[in-house]
Amino acid sequence: MANMKQKDIKKKTDADLKKELADNREALRQFRFGAAGSKTKNVKESANRRKVVARILTELNIRKNEAK
Repeated sequence: MANMKQKDIKKKTDADLKKELADNREALRQFRFGAAGSKTKNVKESANRRKVVARILTELNIRKNEAK
């Protein structure tokens, strides 16, 4: 899911967020290797994936700090 909103992220569990994070990081890695070989069509995908990864990491850190 490339365009995940903050309200969608807040509804998910920690396990779901970690799975989503791993999926997005893998998709970003695949995109980078595709970009090196000029296989990409959507050049904004990289920025969108990075933003989603940042949103997920932010939510996980907030939850971790609230649990303390």
